[in-house]
Amino acid sequence: MQLSLGLPLGQLPADLLIPALSSRAFDVEMRTPGSKSLANRALLLAALAEGESILRSMPMDADDPRIMQRAVESLGAKVERLGDGVVRVQGVGGRWRVPETGVTIDVGNAGTVARFIAASVLLASGPVTIDGTPRMRERPMGQLLEMVASLGAKVEFLGRQGCVPVRITPPRDGVKPPPIIDLWTTQSSQFVSALLQIAPWLKVPMTVRLHGAITSGSYVAMTLGLLGKLGATVQYSDNMRVMRIASPKAGEGRASSVFPGIRGSEYDVEPDASGATYFWGAAAMVPGAMCRVVGIGEDSLQGDSLFPGLLERMGAKVVRRTPMRGGSQPDSDGVTRFIECHGPATLKPVLADMSDMPDAVMTLAVVASLASGASILRGVRTLRVKESDRIAALTRELAKVGVKIDNPVSGDDDVLTINPPAGGIATHASVEPVTFDTYDDHRMAMSLALIGLRRPGVTIRNPACVGKTYPDFWKHLAALYA
Repeated sequence: MQLSLGLPLGQLPADLLIPALSSRAFDVEMRTPGSKSLANRALLLAALAEGESILRSMPMDADDPRIMQRAVESLGAKVERLGDGVVRVQGVGGRWRVPETGVTIDVGNAGTVARFIAASVLLASGPVTIDGTPRMRERPMGQLLEMVASLGAKVEFLGRQGCVPVRITPPRDGVKPPPIIDLWTTQSSQFVSALLQIAPWLKVPMTVRLHGAITSGSYVAMTLGLLGKLGATVQYSDNMRVMRIASPKAGEGRASSVFPGIRGSEYDVEPDASGATYFWGAAAMVPGAMCRVVGIGEDSLQGDSLFPGLLERMGAKVVRRTPMRGGSQPDSDGVTRFIECHGPATLKPVLADMSDMPDAVMTLAVVASLASGASILRGVRTLRVKESDRIAALTRELAKVGVKIDNPVSGDDDVLTINPPAGGIATHASVEPVTFDTYDDHRMAMSLALIGLRRPGVTIRNPACVGKTYPDFWKHLAALYA
């Protein structure tokens, strides 16, 4: 069965048995694939830029970046894979090339592609229709499309109101943003990021002011950080309530005669911190185990890079290293950036605010299932509208091993509790086998697989769904048994 873990996705069985480690500890060093969140942002911005961009460490074997590639190619950009995760992009210079009759883009279940492309249609020369899977047709986009309409686009829902399929026709005379765009609490941070990413191609700066709770603020910060790295002028308040984005050469409050937007550049995508949470979590769950993830340091643009701090509060030992001189090169002693986690003898429960780490909630919930008491996680409301209803899915699946999840808590649907069974999850050899459903959700599959490291007889249904963001997940998991 260890051999099955290392098989290519297309050769995996429909139901994959996870071999328990029993009392074995592991000591591994690894590098996760490039961050899907950063890759899709970088690919969109490079496709809109003027000239050529070179993007490195791109996870192009994953579904979401492939879908983004197809989307920007259908809008006029040229994308060439050079091998070893290197991609060359010839941008369109701030104007998608769409015929008057329009184009249709199938985004599958890639929420980032659907939302980012929807806002970017404001920069197109013709109408764009966006559609996706049945699940994508249920995921909310209404707030974002209201923003797009307020900036001059015509938005026509072809099915359910507020969801894809939707046809967006850009304004004939270009986007003319108001002096300040006021946004109230959004269902997804991607709505804000989608809007910010078109700002460099407007002839006047865009100022966005956020009111109420900021949804998944770390992903908005990621967008701001990447825009700055790629050449946009980025200013924001300490609390990110006010953000101002402009082209480096845009006119100040007036039309500019020079090219607005950013130009092609080179960019190395960070390893995926969301993917790393599974292996940091695995180390925390196995007493004496160690996992070092290289390429991620405390200077990461990704909110999930803070996940080891939560494991530290649960009793794990965490070691961090970021080169003093910055950049991606190692220091003179040959050590590059890394974060490693060491498993404690026992795990303590945790009280955690996951508002900036929504993709890590499932990992933490699974780790907390082995803790010595009940854990409380806040900031979970966005999980209802992900690739699956992740709160409902976690509740059903973890109940199979005796873990009780409560949500809402005291009427607050932004909070859940994880209550391990009295005496802990059974790990003896004769325990009844269990099969976890994954709801075609990559993060459900990867997080639930960790239970199998400690509990015998765990099977993961539809393991190939990890291909959405992490095709090599099972191969990397197999390394824990080497």
